[in-house]
Amino acid sequence: MLRRHFLATLAAASAPLSLRAQSAAAPLPIKLSLKCGMADFGANLEEKFRILKELGYDGVELDSPGGQNKEEALAASKAVGLPIHGVVDSIHWKTRLSDPNASVREEGLKGLLTAIRESHACGGSSVLLVPGVVDANTNHDDACSRSIEQIRKALPMAAELGIHILIENVWNRMFYTEDGGDAQSAAKLAAYLDEIDSPWVGSYFDIGNHQRFGKPAEWIRTLGKRIVKLDCKDWGVKGGFGKIGEGDVDWAEVRKVLAEIGYTGWATAEVQGGDRAACGEILAQMKRHLVGG
Repeated sequence: MLRRHFLATLAAASAPLSLRAQSAAAPLPIKLSLKCGMADFGANLEEKFRILKELGYDGVELDSPGGQNKEEALAASKAVGLPIHGVVDSIHWKTRLSDPNASVREEGLKGLLTAIRESHACGGSSVLLVPGVVDANTNHDDACSRSIEQIRKALPMAAELGIHILIENVWNRMFYTEDGGDAQSAAKLAAYLDEIDSPWVGSYFDIGNHQRFGKPAEWIRTLGKRIVKLDCKDWGVKGGFGKIGEGDVDWAEVRKVLAEIGYTGWATAEVQGGDRAACGEILAQMKRHLVGG
């Protein structure tokens, strides 16, 4: 038996590195979370957080401005031991930093500053931000320049409080072309982040959002260390947005590229939630398809 073990070990050591790496592949060291509003249970936030922790979630993400009561959320987080890792800017779609109207942009900035303060107060490290929208009144260049101007105004507070402003790739017609097909790159998003050129601004990369316009793994490879956090969802030509693992995302390739860039941050599910069983199923899907465990 010892001889067989020795020969097997010798054979494994002699195998090509790529084969050994594949056989020794470990689950990615990613912390798993969900948007707080997805959890449709609990008489209060403490009970909700307790159930999420029991299910195995590592943390949760809130909305701001507004959304959940932040004092209650912080108390629940401390009582249960479930971290609040950040917040989503809840007004960025309606009150846009890219709006042609300067007063609207100013209100959008106020919302972003509030979100930064509330993320810090809850022990978070980030604000998820959709920076603007390209529409009949705003072209791509204007959306970029207007939003960058406002984001730069928020950088002093972000730096002071240690909160990252993270740009999410969404169907807002920024950083891609609507009719450009499914092979578009992340070059425009990378250039946008590089123009801001701040350690407090990065990518909140949504894995499923751009499956329709480009391959998520290639976007991850291009963005590299610009990615600070992940949103986790799936999308397919036949079914649109759906359960993680049931769309067209090549999850094996995503895992491979995340390992290549050394990603070790948070990943937050952003899919249809529900009761305890539904949220448990979402966590299992994330572990299987994203983490690989």
